[in-house]
Amino acid sequence: MELSVDRLTKQYGRKLAVDCVSTVLKPGVYGLLGENGAGKTTLMRMICAILESTSGEVFLDGREVTSLGADYRDLLGYLPQDFGYYPNYTAQEFLLYMAALKGIPRSMARKRTKELLEVVGLNDAAAKKLKTFSGGMKQRVGIAQALLNQPKILILDEPTAGLDPKERVRFRNLISDYAAGRIVILSTHIVSDIEAIADEVLLMKKGKLVLQGTVSGLTKQAEGKVWELAVSPAEAKIWQEKAAVANLRHEGEQVVLRILSDSKPAEEAVSCEAALEDLYLYSMHG
Repeated sequence: MELSVDRLTKQYGRKLAVDCVSTVLKPGVYGLLGENGAGKTTLMRMICAILESTSGEVFLDGREVTSLGADYRDLLGYLPQDFGYYPNYTAQEFLLYMAALKGIPRSMARKRTKELLEVVGLNDAAAKKLKTFSGGMKQRVGIAQALLNQPKILILDEPTAGLDPKERVRFRNLISDYAAGRIVILSTHIVSDIEAIADEVLLMKKGKLVLQGTVSGLTKQAEGKVWELAVSPAEAKIWQEKAAVANLRHEGEQVVLRILSDSKPAEEAVSCEAALEDLYLYSMHG
């Protein structure tokens, strides 16, 4: 299976939300990173064929996806950033309703609903109404509905929003297991989630796809650009104004800054190992 994005563009008036993006995706987990407004959601909606592109096309195994119609939709699982739900439905009722919309036979729908509620840790809350759920619980219901039809292409927009650390670990394990032989695209601001499960990272900036590669391959691009510098609290404020400070921590009476710079920012600065978050921040802000 191969999903090919060819010069995909979406323009709203004078604004280019997605600017001539091309990539080829094969089975695996792809992490989509970028700031708010970078075009991630717009790109994913065009890949899902629920938003018409201004120009460019998406192909599945050489066939343009809009020409595949329902056959393509049957292969898709999609979790939008803000998925709609009926507050007076129970979790079980909502999943059965979504299964009916997806054309899943009732007997199979009941089985899948039971399986998925257990997978996302909501088995005990199956009969509770969604309006009583916390944000994290609702998000888990959203993840479950995206998996109902066992999609070959799973697209998740901010799937870990509202999940606590334990739930995020459960989600990462779920996606890692599910991705075998399937294409999974997930967008998130939580770099550690991408770092943990993505086979490849796609980095978007101002509508463009600026970087694509493995976590280790991309992280190497930040080597030699990450420094630690211990300064006084007063100096720390000055450094934050004049340099790209990725992080800071207090050690005794000093503040240790993690600085992103092409060259050594100060004589006392010490080079340190780069992480994916360093590359992300460096690429976003230069």
